[in-house]
Amino acid sequence: MNPFGVPGISPQELAQKRASGDAFILLDVREPYELTYANLGEGVTLLPLSDLARRQLEALPPEITDNKEADIVVLCHHGNRSAQVTAWLHHHGWSNAVNADGGIEAYAVEVDPAVGRY
Repeated sequence: MNPFGVPGISPQELAQKRASGDAFILLDVREPYELTYANLGEGVTLLPLSDLARRQLEALPPEITDNKEADIVVLCHHGNRSAQVTAWLHHHGWSNAVNADGGIEAYAVEVDPAVGRY
């Protein structure tokens, strides 16, 4: 568990999930400029927290709004923004959302340095 009390997934577990080909939504809530410093490449849905804060449920992409049972991993830089979004998703009924603990920073340090750091 992280400081926000939401379920989390370790960087290693996220890497395994990505490698296994399991169907899940990797929701990156960082701002677009942050992708230039570090990103996981293909298969990531970008939804900046600023957009989510402004538009709320309307900001969610159809693959999320159409399926409250969707398997969602929420990612940010260090895991704090994503934990907030994970808690928000749970509050709105998406019980299968988990936080990428440590964010993309932990992923780059513990799994793949090629991802980049900032």
